Amino acid sequence: MKKIFGSILIALVIGIIASCGKTNDDKKVTIAYVNWAEGVAMTQLSKVLLEKEGYTVALKNADVAPVFAAVAGGDADVFLDTWMPVTHKEYLDKFGANLEILGTNFKTARIGFVVPEYVKISSIEDLNVNAKLFNGKIVGIDAGAGIMNKAEQAIKDYELKLELQSSSEAAMLAVLKKSIDAKEPIVITGWAPHYIFSTYKLKFLNDPKAVFGTVESIQTVANKHFVAAKPKLAEFFRNFQLDEAELSSLMAALESNTNEKVAVVDWLAKHQELEMQLRSFIKSDAE
Repeated sequence: MKKIFGSILIALVIGIIASCGKTNDDKKVTIAYVNWAEGVAMTQLSKVLLEKEGYTVALKNADVAPVFAAVAGGDADVFLDTWMPVTHKEYLDKFGANLEILGTNFKTARIGFVVPEYVKISSIEDLNVNAKLFNGKIVGIDAGAGIMNKAEQAIKDYELKLELQSSSEAAMLAVLKKSIDAKEPIVITGWAPHYIFSTYKLKFLNDPKAVFGTVESIQTVANKHFVAAKPKLAEFFRNFQLDEAELSSLMAALESNTNEKVAVVDWLAKHQELEMQLRSFIKSDAE
């Protein structure tokens, strides 16, 4: 009898341990992101919302190529900053077999060459005759970013005599600020949504050859195994969506506060209806 009771007890303990392990694992998620303003904003917002529901959120920061490789390979679960149908097409072509597109989290994005409004040109076709105005340079971000590939394509298609300089987003924005403060001409690889459009008066150069496409959408992609194993979490990311006013104000909040969590929490206090809506997709698992 003692043997039987002991066996039952051991089985119960093993069952409880297994159950606890499963539950804890179910409440873990790893989000990969690139240091781009809109991606940082959406990632930090997701992290705060999930942590409020009892989830453990790990973040992995890298350039865009390793981010796609990490999500496809299972080293990260999800990436919220995939620009389609143009900017990141090559990465989806390469890694798409292991990825699932969960949804569109922002609908009216755009990429292209951007100049301050005081620069008196309106088209990419105007750049060559004004190359000296820009010291023959287009200021870009990190090499390998989708927008940089499209910028190279634009230089080729428009036969531009300007050199594309790669740097980081932070370095590009520092040069932009310095040029605007001095009222000097500058052309950058820009994208919207981005807080710079609410900070400065900027304009996209017309792109008659549509090298940069027209309207882009920002999508959330996830590892297929993650989607199958954690459907509730996938449902949260599938329904994660911001409009232009929400994303712009969130980026501005993060830009003006060095503590990302505090910035998001303060921003959520002013967007409680959105918070309730997004948390509703995961709330039942946490209760």
